[in-house]
Amino acid sequence: MRAVIFDEFGARPEVREVPDPVAPPDGVVIRVEATGLCRSDWHGWQGHDPDIRPPHIPGHEFAGVVAAVGAGVRGWRPGDRVTAPFVCACGQCPACLAGDQQVCERQTQPGFTHWGSFAEYVVVRQADVNLVRLPDDLDHPTAAALGCRFATAFRAVVGQGRVAAGEWVAVHGCGGVGLSAVMIAAACGARVVAVDIAPGALDLARRFGATVCLDGGEFSGPGAVAAAVREATGGGAHLSLDALGSHATCVASVESLRRRGRHVQVGLLPVAQGRPALPMELVIAYELELRGSHGMAAHAYPELLRLVTAGVLRPGELITRTIGLDAVPEALTTMDGPGAGGMCIVVPR
Repeated sequence: MRAVIFDEFGARPEVREVPDPVAPPDGVVIRVEATGLCRSDWHGWQGHDPDIRPPHIPGHEFAGVVAAVGAGVRGWRPGDRVTAPFVCACGQCPACLAGDQQVCERQTQPGFTHWGSFAEYVVVRQADVNLVRLPDDLDHPTAAALGCRFATAFRAVVGQGRVAAGEWVAVHGCGGVGLSAVMIAAACGARVVAVDIAPGALDLARRFGATVCLDGGEFSGPGAVAAAVREATGGGAHLSLDALGSHATCVASVESLRRRGRHVQVGLLPVAQGRPALPMELVIAYELELRGSHGMAAHAYPELLRLVTAGVLRPGELITRTIGLDAVPEALTTMDGPGAGGMCIVVPR
């Protein structure tokens, strides 16, 4: 099969032919019809994930058709249209048995623990636990958008963030996950403040329901962005998300909150880049709540899919660019910087 592969961290990936994958006894091979290009893929290429061992094929949010099935798989057949969360669970550890497969103790992640979806085929292990059946009227590019960023944002806003109608929600960083959070929070009846430094990203945030858009590049000095959010919201956000993953956006998100507010960390903060110095004095004095959000379990997808098929949520509108495999090396290696916002989807064929 053709795939995007890198031989060393930070070395430019190449498109070349590699052996076709074989379905493990508990898993399936999926013919990739669409796959998203995500900042997490950039982190993996940079060497920020300890599970990756080059040579490696990245890619972790995908949709496609089951091509081959392992002998131990019961619920799936070749030809089934599917997606999967980027955290693939074992189904047997205490976290999984409690329904928290997104923090499985023995999780696998296509594109991280094994070769991923920037290829014509990808393996999903423990298929009976991890595959999600797609509605017939949901196209593959839109379904691929659900696998990481949109599903992660949905759980971050609705599950971990417990958003309520009428609340103020601040979203720091309006890439794919941030714009997803804007759309989801607005659909829940919240008032959204979107923060980014790219005018195009803020235009999309406004289109998807943001009440206030702040250009972070216009503010200078420590705490300036957070102060602008507090002013715009009349005292601070009830819920704030760092959807980018940087020291500056993480701290600004916490400082944006009103008393008893809730911060949800969605963007990755690799240990290799150091740990941010959080304003713990505010966490104590304001009784703030700090939470992480790490994807969404496969069993939770039906609620999200119902909202998508009903038109309440429109993840397909977040797709702003579609490319082929040959364009992935350039797109991956240049994505650590301000962009136009939205999602880039790769169609392998």
